[in-house]
Amino acid sequence: MPRAFVIVLDACGVGALPDADSYGDPGYCNTLQHVAELAGGLDLPVLESLGLGCIEPLAGVDAVSTPALHGRLRPLGPGKESVTGHWELMGVVPPAPLPTYPRGFPKEVLAALERAVDRRFCCNRPYSGTEVLEDFGEHHLRTGELILYTSADSVLQVAAHHDVIDEPSLHRLCATAREVMTGEHAVGRVIARPFTGSPGAFTRTTGRHDYSLQPPSRSHLQELADAGVPVHGVGKIRDLFAGVGVEHTHPGATNPEAIASVTELVGSLDAGLVFANLVDTDQVYGHRHDVPGFVGALEAIDAAVGGWLERLGEDDLLILTADHGVDPTSGHTDHTREHAMLLARFAGDGGRRHDGPLADVGASVLRWLTGRDAPELPGEPFL
Repeated sequence: MPRAFVIVLDACGVGALPDADSYGDPGYCNTLQHVAELAGGLDLPVLESLGLGCIEPLAGVDAVSTPALHGRLRPLGPGKESVTGHWELMGVVPPAPLPTYPRGFPKEVLAALERAVDRRFCCNRPYSGTEVLEDFGEHHLRTGELILYTSADSVLQVAAHHDVIDEPSLHRLCATAREVMTGEHAVGRVIARPFTGSPGAFTRTTGRHDYSLQPPSRSHLQELADAGVPVHGVGKIRDLFAGVGVEHTHPGATNPEAIASVTELVGSLDAGLVFANLVDTDQVYGHRHDVPGFVGALEAIDAAVGGWLERLGEDDLLILTADHGVDPTSGHTDHTREHAMLLARFAGDGGRRHDGPLADVGASVLRWLTGRDAPELPGEPFL
C-alpha cells in the first residue's frame, strides 16, 4: 500500500517573495542562505544528496548532479505564518489576510475576553514570547493578571505561570477565548503559553496548545479522509487545521519528540499520510535568531531523514518542505514572507526542478495515495 510523509521544517524559507516588503520584510530575506552564511557553512549530507544545494546556493552545501525532485514553493494567498502556510500546503488558500494587531487588541475585544474568561489581563501588545515573560512575569505572579500578547502574525497568546493557573485550566481558558475571537476578529490562532520558574529564570513548558481557526475551504486532507486514507498529524498539525481532516494525532511538541513519532510511523504504518511539523527551527531557535541552535536542529533533522530513507520503499513518497521564513538578518524577530523549500523523494523523481504553489504538495499526495486528483482545489501534482 502506498504511503506519504510530508515533513514541514518550520520557518525554513529559501528566498523572499516579490511582495515581502509589504509585510515589513527586506527583499533580500533568505532564511536558509543567511543561516548558512552566519554559521560559516552547513554540514547536511543527507539533505545535500537530495538536492538542497540545487534549490538555492547554500554555504557548505553542494549542488549535486543527481538530486531528487527539488525547488521552491510559494503561497497563493496572503500571510507569513504557520496556519496559512500549512493550509496552503493542503490546498486551502485564505481569501483575505487574517487580522493582526500591531497596537494590541482593541478595548472592546479586551473587555469581551475578560468577561468571557473572568480574568484580568496585562501587556496587550506585540511582544517576543521570551521577552514578555521577563518584562511581565513578575507582575503576573504578583497580581494574577494573565499575560496577553500578540505578534506580527494573526495570533492571540496567553501566557500563565503554573503557580497562577495550571495547564488544563489555561487550555480551557484559551478555548473560551477562541470562541470570542470570531467575525472580524477571527485570529488564525489562540495559543496557550504555560511557563514555570522564578523571576529572571522563567521557562516556557511543552504544554503549549494552539486553538486554530477552521480552514475556510475544503482541503486535500478531507479528500484523503473521504477516500478512506488514514491521515496522521504529528506535532501541531491537528491544531493548525482545527482537527478537520486529521484522523490521528501523535506527539511532537519538540523536534526530538516529533522525529521519534515519525520514525515510529515509518516503521509501523501500513498505508496513509503522515503530516508532521518540526517546530524547533521556528519556535525555539528562529524567533531568537539563535543561529547555532538552528544549525544544530538542521543537523538532527538531516540525520533523522537519513534513517527514514533507509526504511522507505518504492511505494513511499517523502516530501520535505516549509511554511514561511524567519530570516535572522531581517531586523526583526517575526516570520518573514518567503518561498518554501521543496525536496521530494519518490520512485521516478528524476532529479527535476519544480517551482510552484505550496498546494502542489497536497495535490501530489492525493494522487500518490489515491490515484486521482481534486481539480476543484488549488495545486498541480508534481508526480
